[in-house]
Amino acid sequence: MVSLLKIGDIAKQTGVSVGTLRYYETLHLLFPEERGDNHYRYYSKNAIQQVKFIKKAQSLGFSLEEIKQILEVTSHGKNPCDLVKILLINKITELDLKIKSMMSFKSELERYSSQWSSISDDDNEESFCPLIASVDR
Repeated sequence: MVSLLKIGDIAKQTGVSVGTLRYYETLHLLFPEERGDNHYRYYSKNAIQQVKFIKKAQSLGFSLEEIKQILEVTSHGKNPCDLVKILLINKITELDLKIKSMMSFKSELERYSSQWSSISDDDNEESFCPLIASVDR
């Protein structure tokens, strides 16, 4: 077991908490090579690269479920790059939709700001805030 690493060693070398590594294990993103008689998890040195890959993929916006798909393709000895390209295109499409939605919302808020600039604070005391009460939502 000299070449195998404990979960704490993986945590130290990757900057990922032991709890997160255990969570990755429950999601089948990370697998211990062995379990000792003491019930410790022992990982191969490859686990360090795998955890770093997971963190890098997350930094690009990939979900843990998407990362699991990528790792499954890799575990079958195949190159996952085609899958990654498809997932990336889907992310870009999702972002475009979110940007459009946020721009529309921003325009709506700007309209309210413009409309509300001429309304006095004393105009209507029947609600918590007459400005928000005037919104048609």
